[in-house]
Order: sequence, then structure tokens, then C-alpha cells
Amino acid sequence: MNAPVVAVDGPSGSGKGTVCRRVARRQSWHLLDSGALYRLVALSGQLAGLAADDIAGHVALGRSMRAEFRVTPAGDERIELDGRDVTRLARAEEIGQCASRVASWPEVRSALLERQRAFAVPPGLIADGRDMGTVVFTSAALKIFLTASPKERILRRYNQLKDKDSGVSLDAVSREIVERDLRDSTRGVAPLRPSSDAFVIDSTGMAVDAVVERVIELGRARALWR
Repeated sequence: MNAPVVAVDGPSGSGKGTVCRRVARRQSWHLLDSGALYRLVALSGQLAGLAADDIAGHVALGRSMRAEFRVTPAGDERIELDGRDVTRLARAEEIGQCASRVASWPEVRSALLERQRAFAVPPGLIADGRDMGTVVFTSAALKIFLTASPKERILRRYNQLKDKDSGVSLDAVSREIVERDLRDSTRGVAPLRPSSDAFVIDSTGMAVDAVVERVIELGRARALWR
């Protein structure tokens, strides 16, 4: 690694994305949304006319695509693929489901490993994912596992989706979270789990600002910033 890394892992709905964007913006560090990287592989495959099960055989998609993750002045995310803003497309539920399957394929994970590590450039990187501390950045200066109760994560996800789709149902979101948790924690390659040296933050009942301040405090204790 060419720069210090803060690796933030955790399950769906734990608030990783929001927290990582805010920390990256406050410290003027770079941001890696590894989940979005897999979404971009899925999206690239879809744009190329490939079925979900065929994308694993085209790992060149992951090696050749040019991905950028930015934080807007308002603190929102911006996902770019080959210079094009694809935030809305990448966040579609269909792409998310495909990305979860894509992420379980060893060929794709291997193809993206060095791509992810290349994001670690000065002054530093905030890496958001599910295996950042256990696989991608095992020597990260700070490792955090962010979680919350299943009930809270389901409600967070539901409220997030409801703002985009008034037809979303709580039952459907609940099934999605349960299935995603099971798939992520039991997959044969890089299963979701806290690194042995990670700080576990249970954000149940915590405001986003409080979680951000806790991460800032932990980074300050490691002399990553003032």
C-alpha cells in the first residue's frame, strides 16, 4: 500500500456507505466503495448483454473498466464508470442482486483484488466493503466492523428504498437482508466476518454523526489525522 487505509466492513444496512463518505470528505481522503465496484461489474455485464451467470467468465470486465467514487459537495455519492455518472443505474435493485452473486465468484474477486488495492494513494483511503480488513487490506492502519441489529438494518434499508420506490414492501426488504446476510457469511470465498484486530461498532440506536465521530476518534488515536 502506498498510503494509510481505514478498512470498514459490515453487513447490508449497517450504514457503512454513509459513514465512509462522511469520514472521507472530512479528512479529504480517497474513497473506495468495493460493493459498488462489484455492482459496476454487474452493470458492465448487463450493458454488454451478458446474463448474470455469464459475467464470471468475463473477468476482463473488472480489469478494464475505469471506476471512480466521489463525494459531492452535498455529501452524496457519485459513481462513475468510464467517465460517465452511473450512480442511479448502479444502485438499481436488479444490479444489486446480480452484484451479490458476482461477488461470490472467485474469478471476479481475484480480478478485482489489485484494482481495489490501487485505490490506496496519498493522503489515504477509506475502504468500504465486506472483506476490506480480512482480505484486501490486511495491513490496514485501522480496521472497523460496523454492524447493527437485523431489525434496525431492515428498517434502514426499507426507508432508503422507499424514498426511491413507493411500492417497496417491508417483507421484501426483510427477505433480501436475511438472504444477503446468509450468502455473505457462508460463501466459500472471503466470507463476511470481523477481522480479529477490528474495532466492532454496533450502530443500533446511534445517529450517523455519532458513528462518524467514533471513527474519527479511532483514527486520531492511530495518528492517522488530527
